[in-house]
Amino acid sequence: MSQHEWHADTLGVRAGSEHTAFGENSEAMFLTSSFVFENAAQAAARFGGQEPGNIYSRFTNPTVSMFQNKLAALEGAEFCVATSSGMSAILACVMGICSAGDHVVASRSIFGTSVQLFSNILKRWGLETTFVSLTDPSEWKAAVQPNTKLFFVETPSNPLTEVCDITVLADIAHQAGALLAVDNCFCTPALQKPLSLGADIVVHSATKYIDGQGRCLGGAVLGRKETLEPVYGFLRTAGPTMSAFNAWVFLKGLETLHVRMEAHARNALALAQWLEQQPRVERVYYPGLTSHPQHELALRQQKSGGAIVSFDVKGGQPAAWYLIDATRMISITANLGDAKSTITHPATTTHSRVSAEARAAAGIGDGLVRIAVGLEHIDDLKADLAWLSSTD
Repeated sequence: MSQHEWHADTLGVRAGSEHTAFGENSEAMFLTSSFVFENAAQAAARFGGQEPGNIYSRFTNPTVSMFQNKLAALEGAEFCVATSSGMSAILACVMGICSAGDHVVASRSIFGTSVQLFSNILKRWGLETTFVSLTDPSEWKAAVQPNTKLFFVETPSNPLTEVCDITVLADIAHQAGALLAVDNCFCTPALQKPLSLGADIVVHSATKYIDGQGRCLGGAVLGRKETLEPVYGFLRTAGPTMSAFNAWVFLKGLETLHVRMEAHARNALALAQWLEQQPRVERVYYPGLTSHPQHELALRQQKSGGAIVSFDVKGGQPAAWYLIDATRMISITANLGDAKSTITHPATTTHSRVSAEARAAAGIGDGLVRIAVGLEHIDDLKADLAWLSSTD
């Protein structure tokens, strides 16, 4: 049976692995800055691209290549460029695809730092971005300009778990001569494969569920090789490179990705259903709930609702902070994707650098709390949030 016939669970364990003459079962970690050539002619051929092989770990490293190949197999992608973080993956994607004077259409429901990247940093270099509703295709159509080069979305979104129709947005982008990039961080290829739905590019923060235990920073950009050649060229020159050690950690994370995501999602659904019944909770945002506006769409695109649950606490910021401070087990941190459940207040953490007006437009209120549901027992998670059950 060839790799192309393997199930996704098997690809996570076996795909991309290469072994040295020592016959190791676990992938080797190549902690070296450069690689030695047999002679000057081979060095010239490697640098000139006439001969494949490793040159310098800024842009070629066997451990990083194994990670890229494994993740590409899981996403159904032809090519993968690994980077030093999720944000550097977005930066590399945009710097490779776009130029000064180009136009980007982006969802206003994206990670706060992504908003800053598009609206502040990239704007200073001549790239204009229009922010629109993630869920309203008519706004995407209306935002298109003759110089539109890229559509950028997160689905589900951070932190309200809004879901867009990837196929519809891909059609709009392609009619405009643009590419659609999807941040697949919340679902991972275990739950959603945007490329199979028409997207051109997938972006990941490997820091999150791909690692799964909050150990290392990393990112990735995936798609067709022809599309991503300029992204790889940017990485080769600018150097936002994934380290061999981090790639090795992510390789181990990918081996258990499918079983972890199933367990995360099972816990998240149970917690979301419980939260809907609590007197101090005003509203719950989770695609696996029938009350979610895009519930049916989410179930068509995703294998489950994922692991992120957000909810509005009655009483605004004071009540949200009181709840967060009352927890004794859940980790108070803005990171997500960990085996440990985490809790944060988006308005004052992940989206604190976004203007109050932009937060309001994105639906991020002062009472919003986001939980990245981990792998603890569901009864212990409920007990840690017991304040929500009180009516005093």
